[in-house]
Amino acid sequence: MEIQRQIWSDIDKIRNKKIGRILVLTGARQVGKTTLVKRLLPDYEYISVEDPVTRRDYVALTAEQWHSLYPKAALDEVQKEPVLVESIKATYDKYDDVRYLLLGSSQILLLKKVRESLAGRCTIIDMFPLTVPELETRGFDSVVSESEWQKLLKAPVSNPVFSPSLNIDKRSSRILKAWDYYTRYGGYPALTDEEMTDADRYVWLRNYVRTYLERDIQDLAMLRDLEPFVRLQKAVAIQTAQTFNMSGLAKDLQMSAKTVQRYIEYLSISYQALILPAWSTNKAKRLAKAPKIHYMDYGVLQAVIGKQGGMTGAEYESMLVTELYKQAKNIQSDAAFYHLRTHDGMEIDLLVETQDGYLAFEFKQTEHVSRSDARHLMRLEGILDKPLLHAFVLSNDVQTKTLAENVTAIHAALFLG
Repeated sequence: MEIQRQIWSDIDKIRNKKIGRILVLTGARQVGKTTLVKRLLPDYEYISVEDPVTRRDYVALTAEQWHSLYPKAALDEVQKEPVLVESIKATYDKYDDVRYLLLGSSQILLLKKVRESLAGRCTIIDMFPLTVPELETRGFDSVVSESEWQKLLKAPVSNPVFSPSLNIDKRSSRILKAWDYYTRYGGYPALTDEEMTDADRYVWLRNYVRTYLERDIQDLAMLRDLEPFVRLQKAVAIQTAQTFNMSGLAKDLQMSAKTVQRYIEYLSISYQALILPAWSTNKAKRLAKAPKIHYMDYGVLQAVIGKQGGMTGAEYESMLVTELYKQAKNIQSDAAFYHLRTHDGMEIDLLVETQDGYLAFEFKQTEHVSRSDARHLMRLEGILDKPLLHAFVLSNDVQTKTLAENVTAIHAALFLG
């Protein structure tokens, strides 16, 4: 089944502008980068850098040859041969009529070279697994509707108005179908194939994890022994949505703290995990306090720890945090994401900082939200250094409720679909 991608509209807007002469599209393996480019940029010559034989031939091309043979091209897996970035730079600088798209799945290799060589010459776009609004589409001709969350990010207001119940919302059938799928399998496009069975999807996810280890991690780290990384990967998946102490995790895994830190960085830069820093009034301390780590995709998380279904509260939190994050990135929002924990035990699952103020979130898997679920949110405003624009409890309760002034409880699917 074809699924439309929200970032396509951004690519379409800038690809013929000066700032779109070199586009860099990066993201996890199998999020649909190649499919998107082939389907929506048919006038670009598609070049795979995967083949080591032809790779050498492309590296040998001069700027004149690139201009003559490939004035418009999409170079896939360009992290396999970062020197090609220099070739593209030279061609860009010499000819005004060339346009290139660079695709890669290992962010550290690709973007380091891009930042060094193409500073000021390119536009970088992140591509993530499917979001709930994207899962609601049918075909590349569909339009991806903005979620209530994305509308709020674009135009923050103190008193947003929502449908009183998911049950009576005119979009409920479409939203719930996408939501049910998303909470079972996650957001990787290949799994939306309607001919796949449940068993097929879980096999695909297990194979994805194996391919990620054998290709992306080998690209990033060139590890001779993957077993220590596999142990770290599983530990992170099991402890998703928890704050992590580097030395404690290192002791549990019998690794050095430096190795644990490096492996967690690999998970982050390969789009497998989201590191959520702790919020502090002192911005310099935000990087020093214990962060939370959220596994990026629930389907992949299940494959890493070998389970099917039965989502825990922590997994529910990670699923919602990463969905909020992906949707924000899809509309090019520069909002900053944090978690908050005070010395007296007050915790806020997610604090999103915008230019105008903060949006705060608690996540409850319950189908019956009560005022007590918002008790920490109601204490929050006096702590912050900017206004609290609004606070939310996202849950499985179909009724939208006002729990306190400036605090709304809403079904997660209604807010994100």
